Amino acid sequence: MTLKRLILSVLTLFVAILVGGSLWSSFQEPQITNRLQLYQTNLLLHATAATEITGEVDGAALQKALLGESPLKTALEQYQAVRKAAEADLAKLEKRLATVDPAALGDSGPPPAASSRPIPSRTVDSQATRLTTALQQQRSLLDQLNLSIGILQAEQGDLTAAQQTWGKLAESAAAGSPAADTARTLTGLWNEPPRIVPDAEMQLQKGLEGWFRYTALDRLYSLQQRTEALNALRADEAAIAQGTLLKLALVGTVPVLGAIAGAGLLVFLVAQRLTQGKQSILALNGEVPWDVPWDWEIIWQVLIVGFFMAGQVVAPLIVGVLSPVLAAFGPRAKAVYAFTYYLLMAGSGLAVLYWSIRKWIPLPKDWFQYRGADRWPLWGLGGYLVALPLMIGVSLVNQHIWQGQGGSNPLLQIVLEEGDAVSLGLFLFTAAVAAPIFEETLFRGFLLPSLTRYVPVWGAIALSSLLFAVAHLSLSEVIPLTTLGMVLGVVYTRSRNLLAPILLHSLWNAITMIGLFVLGSGARL
Repeated sequence: MTLKRLILSVLTLFVAILVGGSLWSSFQEPQITNRLQLYQTNLLLHATAATEITGEVDGAALQKALLGESPLKTALEQYQAVRKAAEADLAKLEKRLATVDPAALGDSGPPPAASSRPIPSRTVDSQATRLTTALQQQRSLLDQLNLSIGILQAEQGDLTAAQQTWGKLAESAAAGSPAADTARTLTGLWNEPPRIVPDAEMQLQKGLEGWFRYTALDRLYSLQQRTEALNALRADEAAIAQGTLLKLALVGTVPVLGAIAGAGLLVFLVAQRLTQGKQSILALNGEVPWDVPWDWEIIWQVLIVGFFMAGQVVAPLIVGVLSPVLAAFGPRAKAVYAFTYYLLMAGSGLAVLYWSIRKWIPLPKDWFQYRGADRWPLWGLGGYLVALPLMIGVSLVNQHIWQGQGGSNPLLQIVLEEGDAVSLGLFLFTAAVAAPIFEETLFRGFLLPSLTRYVPVWGAIALSSLLFAVAHLSLSEVIPLTTLGMVLGVVYTRSRNLLAPILLHSLWNAITMIGLFVLGSGARL
């Protein structure tokens, strides 16, 4: 074995441990799906409030179509389901934290079991910090869920259940915590007779969001007989509800219409393939491999050194060194961090790719083609429409498999909660421009064609799609991203133009980001 292969073998073992550990870690983390459902429910509750305020028949019809006969009951069931999942996740986090060396937590608890494998102190510190932070976030989530569940129970007339929910929260939350104070404020408002604490309005403004804040303030102003404030609040809620209808269409109706169009296009393409054979659109270039001048060792080198080592090890280390500088951006630091990290990963990855294949330049036909005068927009848009129904179907199966576990891309939750326009712009550029260009150049532009030297085109599509999915380091996303990767691969192999899968990838990421922003902005109103 040459020295180069020995080094690559060692790096591959390191990468396998790193990727395997990340996937295993994601297995024990919750998905973002439940949170997305709650954000959409919050938008629906705003629409429901519009019907109650204005009494419009159209609003009532919308309410029935979206939430059913009992919208508050449906919303309560959704919140209770998420709370149950959050409680299970909290128990898992507490169990995992208990296995960490207590010294890393500043605790004097019992030593780890004798069978525990020794862990380097820096790893323990990092793990302990990450788990402690995750634990705090999970407890904060449960506090917010219980505040909201209590309001939904109270609005349905079940005051006993609401008082119990808030009472348990006030007892379990840390003394003087905002959640505990808000719970006591809500308890007083729905008490018989009502008890209004001196800073009730401030507590409700700070402790609640969206429909829940409006509902609690409506109760407060009604009890205080503040007619002017109550009328202004209801007018504000009615105005918000009008915008909510558009947001509901964006996050609900538009994707459904796109999925219907995509299903029709998919049926047409499959039928044409069955009836016209090699003359069909799907058969175009379907069995034509690339002329690959390099061997498997170059493929191995680009993946291990150019993507995994540069992207998952070197880039995070550099960004970590730059973290004090990035922290100066304040609330926009996360967006700048993500943007900087991705540019470093893409730049280093593409540099390794160029260095690895430079001696074969100029390359044979069809390599890294970015042809503007072509039908790539039709391929990209058509691929996006076809991907919609496929991804919806796969996601339903995926949810059944993972039951809310398996982790999600952390960027999704950040965008969901982000309200700053500049930060959102950076996130959108990172996801909709930088990521598609880099990932399509590497996985579709280099990896897929290179694999056709050893396997058929369909095999190269499948294998490159699986590696594309695994590279995202989230276990629950492997099946959906493999599916998306296969659509991207089909689009590229047929069009032979990288602009087509880049457009598809960009549309997918951009529309996902916009949908998250719409959901998040609706919850913050």
